[in-house]
Amino acid sequence: MTSVEPSPAATRRAPVPRGRWGRLAAVVGAYASLMKLRVVELLLVTTLPAMVLAERGLPSLGLVLATLGAGTLAGGSAHAFNQVLERDIDAVMHRTRRRPLARAVVSPYRAFAFAAVLLAASVAIMLAWVNPLAAALTIAANLFYVLVYTMLLKRRTSQNIVWGGVAGCVPTLIGWAAVTGSLDWPPVLLFLIVFFWTPPHYWPLAMRYREDYARAGVPMLPVVASARTVALQILLYSWAMVATTFVLWPVASLGWIFGLASALTGVWFLVEAHRLYRQARRAPDGAGLSAMRLFHGSITYLTVVFAAVMADVLILG
Repeated sequence: MTSVEPSPAATRRAPVPRGRWGRLAAVVGAYASLMKLRVVELLLVTTLPAMVLAERGLPSLGLVLATLGAGTLAGGSAHAFNQVLERDIDAVMHRTRRRPLARAVVSPYRAFAFAAVLLAASVAIMLAWVNPLAAALTIAANLFYVLVYTMLLKRRTSQNIVWGGVAGCVPTLIGWAAVTGSLDWPPVLLFLIVFFWTPPHYWPLAMRYREDYARAGVPMLPVVASARTVALQILLYSWAMVATTFVLWPVASLGWIFGLASALTGVWFLVEAHRLYRQARRAPDGAGLSAMRLFHGSITYLTVVFAAVMADVLILG
């Protein structure tokens, strides 16, 4: 697929702030924006519970800080690389046109160098204070997101987010590996929960911004398929996600806290997914869908499920 040429208005440079402190704050804000820290925060929500589950208690503070710190740098690096490679489509999408590269606040060269430094620092921390397996998984997640998702899949297939989301699942493996130096079935099931969660989380957002993606030439599923088809796939992934939480319950030897939390949140999620599917059946063109309700709720769902893993271990042992 050919790249999209942004309009002159979209690539207009941002105004230069006045004063030294104003310019410094603008630069710091731009580089922080490259890291997309709000998304990184969600990745860390899955890392710490995996560490607690592996330890069957609280890991050492030093290990937690090293793992989460390195994870923050690695996630920020992947997002910065992503914005370098997608600056053309970011500039024509309403949702992303205020990103630093789209507004020419940061040059592609400097953004690329920043991303590379973040990745190197992340791997160095993992090797020095965590372990080689965690470091290897960190590199693999970063390269998968940048090379496989951003460069290969996103502009070529409607299933881009399904396989591209694999990188966002790896923090569960990293958290477990940081504690044990190995992998096991519980972190694999945590991985699968996030894997099945990704389409019901992201496709509602893509439904909301369908015209944006179409304008940018990105074949997200809601761009190339009817709302009914998208909603049906969201529903199927939602059922797989909830079912996986119930498999995790006995495999990870979790108690009633996790069981109750996963049951209540799972029922809620499925009700919302079925509601979206009913709406899509009535309006295949996507008009009047409350897709963003599921998008926002999915963030709460994932947070509650992983918090329940941690709470169950720390309270029930």
